[in-house]
Amino acid sequence: MRLRVLIVDDEPLARRRISRFLRSEPDVDVVGEVADGRSAVTALRDGQADLVFLDVQMPELDGFGVIREVGLTRLPGVVFVTAFDQYALQAFEVHAVDYLLKPFTRERLQAALARARTRRRAEASQADPRLTALLNELVERPRFLQRLPVRSGPRIVLLETGQIDWIQAADNYVLLHAGGREFLMRETMSRLEQELDPEAFVRIHRSAMVRIDRVAELQPSVHGDFRVTLKNGTYLTLSRYYRERVERMLRKPL
Repeated sequence: MRLRVLIVDDEPLARRRISRFLRSEPDVDVVGEVADGRSAVTALRDGQADLVFLDVQMPELDGFGVIREVGLTRLPGVVFVTAFDQYALQAFEVHAVDYLLKPFTRERLQAALARARTRRRAEASQADPRLTALLNELVERPRFLQRLPVRSGPRIVLLETGQIDWIQAADNYVLLHAGGREFLMRETMSRLEQELDPEAFVRIHRSAMVRIDRVAELQPSVHGDFRVTLKNGTYLTLSRYYRERVERMLRKPL
């Protein structure tokens, strides 16, 4: 029984490494390689793969988002490819989902393939209930960005979204204000708004978004606008267009 495999990873080196290892397996056919979540959804919906090596961390649509959009009925076997720490890996292991921890060896990939082959034979009669339980959790629980890659001098660092006070639009960039520091990121305000937790961040102006727990007070301004004072003393403008949503969020427990 041949195993048709799809590789999904936004890192070219990782894709090439997985592909090189897989092509040495006599019963494996690599049916595709894609570099982003949207392309992965399209490929998986075609139903050509028996197994997918799925990167967890990808921009725009991550591995969990791919699973949610494809749905349980069309999803083949999954081997997560991840740089998560040991605690996250333990969470995967509870549900008997295999993983490759970057950087991985040929032997580790072969072990994952062996588990996939065994699971495929078992799935001929019924799905693994532990995998189904994990996928149901992913479908029911939306995931939002927890960290953002930002430039700090010559380095790229990961900024926790919980550190951000407010976000300012700057053409095709955004300026992240966090603890008195500023970080420039190439992203549009509209795109970032979709990727951040709407229970934590709220748009107050076409050029500004705030973390709701950083808001100290609102004061009426002119033409129906308000002045927003953050806990760090920053003053921003709340456009009347966004006023209702902001007031609704402020009434929720923080």
